[in-house]
Amino acid sequence: MRKVAVLGAGSWGTALSIVLADNGHDVRLWSYRQDQVDEINLTHTNKRYLNVELPSSIRAYNDLEAAVEDVEAIVIVVPSSAMREVMKNVSELVTNNMVLIHASKGVEPDTLKRISEVILEEIPTYEKNRMVVLSGPSHAEEVALRSPTTVTVAAESLKEAQFVQNLFMNDDFRVYTSTDVVGVELGGALKNIIALGAGISDGLQFGDNARAALITRGLAEITRLGTAMGANPLTFLGLCGVGDLIVTSTSTHSRNWRAGNLLGKGKALEEILKEMGMVVEGVRTTKAAYQLSQKYHVEMPITEGLYDILFNNKEAKLVVEQLMNREKRKELDNLGSFKS
Repeated sequence: MRKVAVLGAGSWGTALSIVLADNGHDVRLWSYRQDQVDEINLTHTNKRYLNVELPSSIRAYNDLEAAVEDVEAIVIVVPSSAMREVMKNVSELVTNNMVLIHASKGVEPDTLKRISEVILEEIPTYEKNRMVVLSGPSHAEEVALRSPTTVTVAAESLKEAQFVQNLFMNDDFRVYTSTDVVGVELGGALKNIIALGAGISDGLQFGDNARAALITRGLAEITRLGTAMGANPLTFLGLCGVGDLIVTSTSTHSRNWRAGNLLGKGKALEEILKEMGMVVEGVRTTKAAYQLSQKYHVEMPITEGLYDILFNNKEAKLVVEQLMNREKRKELDNLGSFKS
């Protein structure tokens, strides 16, 4: 048994806490909301996020210092927009005896930093090679029901990745290891953009052909950008690329797909975000990815089109028309740059 703190009691943080509790670990689940902490501790539920009974061994905390005291690992699952604030608050509590694991998916707009870079910037004393990223095709709702799920954990240090593999792996939750931190992180973040697009396509009732094309060409964009940023292109053919794209772009469990679907049906973005009441990472990540495409001079027409829909109020049908009428190309154009 190991002591593990999970920072962030949303659906994904709660689901990962269930996996850890099933493995017999001492799990401390932190939330900034006292009412949520009370609900988890008193009724063993977290109904706003997951409709399941939580293991009684999960203990919720509102006090960050108490949550991370004497733990061997900290799993960070807060929204990307709250990452810096939470990391500032925990920075003096983290030691190099702890393994830091983040399972949040996003890229910070304007700074264009990956989540691991944001964490390390706020905790500069932490050893960079020990930071572990957990990502892959994993709806929290299905993980909480113990449905078979497979993810990847990546770290520069294979030893740390294997530690996290052993921490989480069980009969229902299979974990692979990788040393491609950049690829695993970017795959998990950028797929949310394509899921938004798939939702818009479905909201416009364009059908299966359009969705399949969007996912496939979206993967090409993710791979182009990821490779330019130093990722191994083969990572995007695995769980954190193709796998995560499929699950996020084709399911009503996906917040990004649901938000896109409502956009395609004509609802305003602000109204959608207010109605959903939960973070839709793809919106924030679209802005960051658009900025990254400019910085690295990578062609990302789908991302650019979604940026125009989200931030320039461009009509979705017009964007689709423009994408369909781009200049003629070979399908494998630019693939010559995909070198690990």
